Amino acid sequence: MNPKIKKKLNSKPILYLISTPIGNIKEFTPRAIEVIKNMDFIAAEDTRVSGNLLNFFKIKKKFISCHKYNEHQSSKKIVMLLKKKYQIAYMCDAGTPCISDPGQILIQECINNEIDISIINGPNAAINAIVASGLNCEHFYFHGFLNSKEKERKKELEKLKFKNETIIFYEAPHRINKTLKNIFEIFGNRKICIAHEISKKHEKYERGFLKEIMLKMGKEKNKGEFVIVVDGFYKNKKNIISEEKIEKIKKMIFFLKDKNINSKDAIRKISEIFEIPKNKIYQIYHQN
Repeated sequence: MNPKIKKKLNSKPILYLISTPIGNIKEFTPRAIEVIKNMDFIAAEDTRVSGNLLNFFKIKKKFISCHKYNEHQSSKKIVMLLKKKYQIAYMCDAGTPCISDPGQILIQECINNEIDISIINGPNAAINAIVASGLNCEHFYFHGFLNSKEKERKKELEKLKFKNETIIFYEAPHRINKTLKNIFEIFGNRKICIAHEISKKHEKYERGFLKEIMLKMGKEKNKGEFVIVVDGFYKNKKNIISEEKIEKIKKMIFFLKDKNINSKDAIRKISEIFEIPKNKIYQIYHQN
């Protein structure tokens, strides 16, 4: 055993958060394997999935089930064991705990009980997808899964419509086509990239404009989770308002002022009609 790990394990209670492979099992890091070997228990989102992973590396450990349906109860048990100086690591099925996976309740319970948290890094589907997408990586917004109900999903998308940053979504195979349709309805025909089977044998990235990707995806049998990377609003519109559009906006401003519509409602209405952020409309409005 690495003496540095041994010293750390014996100092005070620590919950280790283990990032697990999202596809290729060989992406499991040597440090993750080393830490796991020194644990008394492995808390896992799905003990069968984690068991198969550890079996591949010929590791046998006692498991504690900790998923979204029992996380409150299981977290208290894990904290109690940590306080008794048992060494415990938590791992979800694939990727990093808390990132569209369980773990947040457990982490908060540990923090409330002054138990340290140590992250064992690993692959992340969102980062892999945006890097390979060809879209802007300088600033991005991770949203994860949208609501499974279409009405609520559209409300979420409306709130994201004017975000400047590249946006990252996760989606299940049985909803991917409906979600793409909703994104098209709310965002328009933006550039997107859809990542699938990341780091696996049949890893695939579909890049292009949303309309053409929708047609292509609709013809395929979709399995496994998808990552959807969508171009931001400003970049999509090139952050430019043409003189012609400005003149149209000015005419509408005069019209709404003449109708005694208050400035807040007028700006909101114009923003929706022209699909331009309210702060841009605000500037034009108060110049007239």
